[in-house]
Amino acid sequence: MEDNLLVERQGHVLVLTLNRPKKLNAMDSALYIRLTDELRGADKDDDIRAVVIRGAGGSFCSGADTGEFAELTPDNTERVEARAGLTYELHKTIPEISKPVIAAIHGYAVGGGCGLALACDITIASANVKMGYPEIKHGLVAAVVMANLTKQLGRKAGFELVATGRLVGAEEAAKLGMVTRVVPEGEEYAEALKVAQALSEQIPTSLQATKRLYQQVADLPLSEGLVRGRQANEEMREYRAEALKDFGASVKAAKAG
Repeated sequence: MEDNLLVERQGHVLVLTLNRPKKLNAMDSALYIRLTDELRGADKDDDIRAVVIRGAGGSFCSGADTGEFAELTPDNTERVEARAGLTYELHKTIPEISKPVIAAIHGYAVGGGCGLALACDITIASANVKMGYPEIKHGLVAAVVMANLTKQLGRKAGFELVATGRLVGAEEAAKLGMVTRVVPEGEEYAEALKVAQALSEQIPTSLQATKRLYQQVADLPLSEGLVRGRQANEEMREYRAEALKDFGASVKAAKAG
């Protein structure tokens, strides 16, 4: 039986590969659970400083596995709620963990796959990527993923995507702010790994504090965000010297080894 998620370490970077290529890496319940668990595990592992998520085969992720939809009927309330909860937990976990998550996307990144790409802290896209939310064309609603979409795109641009279900190419996705940058086809993983490795060379406490603060102030009014920034500045003074000392010791040990 094929492993639905490949897990690999590249130094201080954890690489998670969605591995259902025959289904364009469609997310079934088992894959949602596994991916969420691995992300939470990475957050607790001091040796991991960044995470890369990519897809095996010709696409990043085609969204939810529609094969599970047959049992998601109004009379099966528990199953419906459980399935929605898996999507919710994944999208809640990515911004909550302290380690930065980088997506390397190619081919199709649609529906839940598009939502996953946008949920990551940095998204590197292949020039061949197609992104969007085609749920409405199937009588569905891009539901849980919509919360993150509204935070990353302008209201009109975001609404057009979910209301029409149209797909956009890499360059338009970059202009809309759906991806961080576009690279030549086939180079997205190498670039994402390069970015992750560069992040992993930062002082861990500073990098993690940066992500936490960024996520917090993004959802606050300006005045409240400034207050939280001031608090973080004061906190930084307390741990900076010790963090530098610990980081220097770990680098020295690594070189010696």
